[in-house]
Amino acid sequence: MSGPPEPSGSAPAPKDTGPADGVGGHGSRAGRIARSTASAVLIVLTCVLVPVALLTVWVHDIALDTDRYVATVKPLATDPAIQDAAVRRISEAADVRVDGDQAAADIATWLTSQGLPPRAAAAVRNLGPQLDSAVDNTVTKVATRFVEGDRFEKVWTNANRAAHNTVVHALTGEGRGAVGVSGGTVTLDVGTAVDRVRQELVDAGLSPASKIPDVDKEMVLFRSDQLGKIRKGAHLLDVIGDWFPLLVVALGAAGVLLAHRRRRALARTALGAAFACLVVAIVLVVARRYYLDHLPPQIQSRAAAAAVFDTLLHFLRVSLRTAIVLGVVIALGTYLIGPGRLPVAVRRTSERTADSAATWAYGHQVRTGRAGTWTQDHRRWITLAALLIVALVFALWNHPTALTILLLVLVLLAVLALVALLAATGRATLAAGQGAPVSQNDSSGGRP
Repeated sequence: MSGPPEPSGSAPAPKDTGPADGVGGHGSRAGRIARSTASAVLIVLTCVLVPVALLTVWVHDIALDTDRYVATVKPLATDPAIQDAAVRRISEAADVRVDGDQAAADIATWLTSQGLPPRAAAAVRNLGPQLDSAVDNTVTKVATRFVEGDRFEKVWTNANRAAHNTVVHALTGEGRGAVGVSGGTVTLDVGTAVDRVRQELVDAGLSPASKIPDVDKEMVLFRSDQLGKIRKGAHLLDVIGDWFPLLVVALGAAGVLLAHRRRRALARTALGAAFACLVVAIVLVVARRYYLDHLPPQIQSRAAAAAVFDTLLHFLRVSLRTAIVLGVVIALGTYLIGPGRLPVAVRRTSERTADSAATWAYGHQVRTGRAGTWTQDHRRWITLAALLIVALVFALWNHPTALTILLLVLVLLAVLALVALLAATGRATLAAGQGAPVSQNDSSGGRP
């Protein structure tokens, strides 16, 4: 607001053009440059580190949360690719000691000792391949029935709950569980399943199955020469998993606060972080394709390898999608509260709608009394409180998803609509009390 006009005939006050003004202006300009530079660096760093923070949360939570881990690997027990690989591995283990040719030869020798003619004994000895095929089919059927039943899923779940840090085993090489690590190879232990199938074969009358040995009951799921480097990185991410996301948030907040135009800086930070997460998501897709196209010969099933890859990275992908949606929502929100022509038009339309509804309600004896006038007087603080509460709920939500964000956005929009309606009824009440017509437009241009 300008000061009072100078008296007529008075000369204007001389401007201070001394060296102090030049120094002060130069220092202020240098400070603005330094502040803008620091803000830009922090914002860029935040955008780059957001996917890394999500990676630390993924490693940390999967390693330490037993229920989360079990929920992650449990679907593998019913995955067709894993079941098929398990059936083949169990069948191979059972076939080690069941030799149809040897069994046919033993039978032929015994029959010969009992007086069977040599020609008939030779015919029996030639039945080795058929006997071997019949035994293999029997073993496969029993193994398939066991793997596709509830017992295999229970064995799988119990083993993983007892050793819930299996994913860390695969990433760090520490300990041992249902999934073991040796060198660069990740194996699935099917020993319990082989034992159960062996007993079922014996119970079915296939006595040679009792000779199935307790050795080599692992099927290779994953192999990479870079697993050693992955272990070191995973250990580091697990150590910093508690505080690193908070550090990234603090860096982003500092970058926004140092910016000259904070609203625009917040939008750019949100979009930049969303773009970085999108890039990482695309990299995961490319890495998956590259890995599956270059599987080493130790991998027994390409489909099983894909299932393990997808299952272990499922929640990381969900986190990346959540971050992308959150970034877009924040950027859109900052745009809608800005001075642009479209945001102002949207806000004015909303206010006019609320005013029309409040006028109609007042005319039909629907009043909000002091609640409406109080809301009108404290609308900005109520809006800020709603935003903070929604942000706090999101921060405390255990593993939020994109659907979580959409739900919170809908809740926030509903709250803001209710606040706008109450404020409009407050304005209608005040206008009626003063004997003035109810205004259909908010003088603030629709700003909350």
